[in-house]
Amino acid sequence: MDELFTTIGHRFGRVEPRRRMRDYVRGLLAPVARKNSWQLAENAGHSTPNGLQHLLSRARWDPDEIRDDLQVFVAERLGRPDGVLIVDDTGFLKKGTTSAGVQRQYSGTAGRTENCQIGVFAAYASSVGRALVDRELYLPKSWTDDRDRCRAAKVPDEWEFATKNTLAATIVRRALSSPLPIAWVTADAAYGQDNRFRRMLETSGVGYVLAVPKSQFSLAGPRIDMVFEQAPDQAWERRSCGAGAKGQREYDWAAVQLRPVAEYDHQDGILIRRRWALARRSVNRPDEISYYLAYAPLDIGVDVLVRVAGLRWAIEECFQAAKNECGLDQYEVRRYVGWYRHITLAMLAHAFLAAVTAQEGEKGAALVRRLRSSSSPWRKCGDSWQLALPDTPVPVLKR
Repeated sequence: MDELFTTIGHRFGRVEPRRRMRDYVRGLLAPVARKNSWQLAENAGHSTPNGLQHLLSRARWDPDEIRDDLQVFVAERLGRPDGVLIVDDTGFLKKGTTSAGVQRQYSGTAGRTENCQIGVFAAYASSVGRALVDRELYLPKSWTDDRDRCRAAKVPDEWEFATKNTLAATIVRRALSSPLPIAWVTADAAYGQDNRFRRMLETSGVGYVLAVPKSQFSLAGPRIDMVFEQAPDQAWERRSCGAGAKGQREYDWAAVQLRPVAEYDHQDGILIRRRWALARRSVNRPDEISYYLAYAPLDIGVDVLVRVAGLRWAIEECFQAAKNECGLDQYEVRRYVGWYRHITLAMLAHAFLAAVTAQEGEKGAALVRRLRSSSSPWRKCGDSWQLALPDTPVPVLKR
């Protein structure tokens, strides 16, 4: 953690906000019941929350610079060549009308229309871990059309209305220009059905597996659900899209190659990318079918596409962990800049946890490799057996 603080410390021009930032992040990681400024200040030994509130509201520092450092940190600790960027939004339930971007709107978190703020996020996932890496606050038209309301919440005057898909595209472009090694992008149907979002990914040369609604028209001609209605029984194969809380998440999958688009899929007249349509059918409820459009290099098969599609749940895991363990949704700020500062520091705390988890996982994997490479690590010792490895505690198994 000290190494992480040293990395981002130069973003604060004065020692006071630098120390308060450390206290704030440590508090987000501490077992504090409610991670607001009052309780975080108490955890840090401050007599009042004024210093931490000043950090979020009036201190001079740019949360976007911390976000950039966060992406470098995640790239170093979790980055892998086949890394996946996952886009999704989440809701933050709020009371009143003064918090930046708040209004009655649908929240997937609550599963209904609520008075809330909506944030669009990106998470990075690889074989060793996952962490949130970017964020944007969605401002509805009821806000951007009311400049006095925006000024009261300290929303920049130049900020104009942007859809969630536009915010997602901005986030993806930033991530692709960051040190994060990204081979794939995945998202749910709210983003996957947007033709402009898909074209942006294709122009960027990154692969994608995007969920789409059943009414989506595909390059095969008819709606995507009609394409798979004609699929023979043997076209459906049972595959796992990754491990879940209850074991492997197995579904029946079908895939069909779509015709290429010369403008995006060829280079110097040579085909370099392939388009796919995929369908995922529940094993226990065959009527429940989800659909995807995919864009991938020629050497990529269906198993890889299924794995990428299954990684979309990783951002839900990040939301849950960041909210439960790092106070992502436990802020009491109302202004635009305060939201970005709290959310960014909570993401930093969550990334630290992800890096520590990945490090411990690597240690465990190294121990397993040592066990497998040893010809006979077990030794009989009297009436017990011992496992002897250098620098490793020796467990004793009694009869």
